[in-house]
Amino acid sequence: MFSITIIIVAVTVLISIAAFNNDEIYNKLILWPRAMHGNPAEYYRLLTSGFIHADWNHLFFNMFTLYFAGESAEEATNSGGLFMLLYLSGIIISSLPSFVKNRNNSYYRSLGASGGVSAILFLMIYFHPWDGIGIIFIPIHIPCIIFGGMYLAYEYYMSKRGDTNINHDAHLWGALYGLLFAFCIDPTHGARLIEDLMHPQIHLF
Repeated sequence: MFSITIIIVAVTVLISIAAFNNDEIYNKLILWPRAMHGNPAEYYRLLTSGFIHADWNHLFFNMFTLYFAGESAEEATNSGGLFMLLYLSGIIISSLPSFVKNRNNSYYRSLGASGGVSAILFLMIYFHPWDGIGIIFIPIHIPCIIFGGMYLAYEYYMSKRGDTNINHDAHLWGALYGLLFAFCIDPTHGARLIEDLMHPQIHLF
């Protein structure tokens, strides 16, 4: 039986490949705030933009992260429905700031699963703060909680800087949404997180 993570990865890869080769699909699914502003019929783009990517590298890094974080997040939620809800709503929620900020900008477009992936990643960090997380080309694992703090600081800085073609707002809001979602599943988990943070068990390799 396939996990929800595998199903999401497979569907995203197939749709992304289709969009690579078909401009009509690409333009129909991409987040385009100006086309959406005042036109509720176009709001579906808040979700569909998470299933297409700019290129193979963009697709690979998002799906690579989702694959390795998704299994732990599925186990933590203990519910395929909750996991799917987190991922899909994470894409939508993380897209909203870009939509609001750029609703009058005819040139702005955004795409990619990064918001949903960040939500899944940070739910995993919430439940497993001291597990090691690997970064490509770095031979040691960094504790999740340290990686998470560095990630949030970096995305916040880059969002404020605002001179890249990467949607750092989506990364940041997706991550924060994942933490909030984890807490809302059961607020008593907050006590568990504090307990885990006070008793580190670090595994670097």
